[in-house]
Amino acid sequence: MPHNYNYTTMTILLLGSGGREHALAWKMLQSDKCSKLFVAPGNAGTESIATNVNISPTDFEAVKNIAIQEKIEMVVVGPEDPLVAGIFDFFKNDEALKHIPVIGPSKKGAQLEGSKEFAKEFLVKHNIPTAAYGSFTRETLEKGQQFLETLSPPYVLKADGLAAGKGVLIIQDLEEAKTELKNMLVDAKFGQASSKVVIEEFLDGIELSCFVLTDGKNYKMLPTAKDYKRIGEGDTGLNTGGMGAVSPVPFADAVLLEKIETRIVKPTIDGLQKDGIEYKGFVFIGLINVKNEPIVIEYNVRMGDPETEVVIPRIKSDLVELFQAVAEEKLGEKTLEIDERSATTIMVVSGGYPEDYEKGKVISGIENVQDSIVFHAGTKTDNGQVVSNGGRVLAVTSYGENFKEAIQQSYKNIEKLKFEAMYFRKDIGFDL
Repeated sequence: MPHNYNYTTMTILLLGSGGREHALAWKMLQSDKCSKLFVAPGNAGTESIATNVNISPTDFEAVKNIAIQEKIEMVVVGPEDPLVAGIFDFFKNDEALKHIPVIGPSKKGAQLEGSKEFAKEFLVKHNIPTAAYGSFTRETLEKGQQFLETLSPPYVLKADGLAAGKGVLIIQDLEEAKTELKNMLVDAKFGQASSKVVIEEFLDGIELSCFVLTDGKNYKMLPTAKDYKRIGEGDTGLNTGGMGAVSPVPFADAVLLEKIETRIVKPTIDGLQKDGIEYKGFVFIGLINVKNEPIVIEYNVRMGDPETEVVIPRIKSDLVELFQAVAEEKLGEKTLEIDERSATTIMVVSGGYPEDYEKGKVISGIENVQDSIVFHAGTKTDNGQVVSNGGRVLAVTSYGENFKEAIQQSYKNIEKLKFEAMYFRKDIGFDL
């Protein structure tokens, strides 16, 4: 049974260190219900508004110590790794921690992201539209090569495990696809992550992301967003963690949203219940719109980054109150208020990213930004100065009457920022 967490104000621990976590922290601190916020490990942005704790989100014993020491009353999990490793279950099964609600799915629920095969089986079982697929191991290499022959190009090969978003190949030529399948399975091209490979039918359309907050029974659909993954303009070059995002998605009209909810969101939440999977947190559904039919590409079990930096600023409701309702399985009683305006975010990254890049570059100009919000991604404080500490460094978010206006505002403010070898895409939203 869910507990009743009737705290008037709470001490909250947020796990993670990126732009997503800075945006969540920024929003939670607007709530009267959050009296103190710890972020582990956080970044220079969270440090300026909350208390950073230098521990890894996957070091559960360290998380336990801080939870007890600081009398934490709620844990909000930003990234996927601790969820896939089972932090929800760790708290639930520990006498000293089980009274503390964790916002994030159980270890089994987190398999929706942790295993491509688990996700595909779930989609097929609950009749949720997705691409045709097969799953293969070293032993079934030959079957995999035969399956490739049944598909038309291009061929999509995905490492089953977590490969930090890098384990996906899209190949035009059948023979090359067969060779790469062997490289992944037999020669462990992506290490342990590709000991199993999912082969998928290629879908041609435009992608968007749908975000849902659920207590396992009830759900709220958050604003839609679209992110831009490639480093180069016109969506060219290598994949990144995301170079910018737009919310709402202009082509996601009422008809498409209705289809997404009835064919995808509702059967997903119902499916979790039918399968007895405990799930209290975010579901991020990666979709592709193929001739106005939404089809699921993948599930993630947390908010996206940089999508969080446009979705969260558009939520008018009290986020901590929503999280409390999730913990108490009372989300159905809440209304979700959304800002009508568009929000966009542009990622400012280190030169060389997503390949080799340098850290420790001094960042200047953040204090000069006006009418935009700067969310820190890969930053830290060094001798009182904010320095770069990752590939994606800052996310500049703005509101506007439409996405074009919001984007212009972000670009105007990016001109005030400076650090060595700074790079950003100048064409976010180009395809809308």
